[in-house]
Amino acid sequence: GLLAAVCFGREIHPKRWHPLSDQMINFINRINTTWKAGRNFDKSISMSYIRGLLGVNPKSKEYRLAEFVHEEIPDDLPESFDAREKWSHCDSIHLIRDQSTCGSCWAFGATEAMSDRVCIHSKGKIQVNISAEDLLDCCHSCGDGCNGGNPAAAWEYWKERGLVSGGLYGTPDGCKPYSLAPCEHHTKSSLPNCTGSTPTPKCVHLCRKGYGKNYQHDKHFGKKVYSISSDEKQIQTEIFKNGPVEADFIVFADFLSYKSGVYQHHSDDVIGGHAIRILGWGTENGTP
Repeated sequence: GLLAAVCFGREIHPKRWHPLSDQMINFINRINTTWKAGRNFDKSISMSYIRGLLGVNPKSKEYRLAEFVHEEIPDDLPESFDAREKWSHCDSIHLIRDQSTCGSCWAFGATEAMSDRVCIHSKGKIQVNISAEDLLDCCHSCGDGCNGGNPAAAWEYWKERGLVSGGLYGTPDGCKPYSLAPCEHHTKSSLPNCTGSTPTPKCVHLCRKGYGKNYQHDKHFGKKVYSISSDEKQIQTEIFKNGPVEADFIVFADFLSYKSGVYQHHSDDVIGGHAIRILGWGTENGTP
């Protein structure tokens, strides 16, 4: 029988395959698409656990920030762009954070881009990691903490209430470093295996012991927050002019096996929504 359906010229895997199966990985690698698949999660991991990591609230689309439109698209937008190179003096732009067993991607994508923009727009004078912990724990209007949140509400909170500093778990970086330990999703690593889901830490308006400022005095505020349309040139212009952005996207089943290349979905099974920080763009092996 047929191995796959074809949708608008794109092969789609059969519905009966489990998202973490070897069949899924082999299928992606066999159809010679623009990306390579491999194992990121042990086969035994439950899909409810994976859905718990995808922390963009399904109702997020109902709440959007006012849209800003770039009236002019620069003539000199490059074919490829990496914010880490243009603003290499910004420490935060090189940092990769670990959300642990918590659906906090909505808070991570936001605070990562906020940190970068504080540095960029202060011309490197203010180097700070905005605390994902503070946003995750204390923004009750953002959603449900580790059980998912709204990226747009996170930016509004930064403008209205402010956020303190805080870096990676176990570091003395800032007022409120992340309190959830990094872990590995059951592939071989030096980190302990992730187990179960984690309750949202309690909101505490205190800095860690030994930090030189009190909580209120450590707050950083956004001056202006807005959304950008999904038009590619608008997003590129925003990143090129102002720095990294937070974005969220639909996660299809095959994305769980993504390893390298330029992703396009070959699955119609929606698993959830994920938030990320976009640093730039480019072309790989002829694929933009």
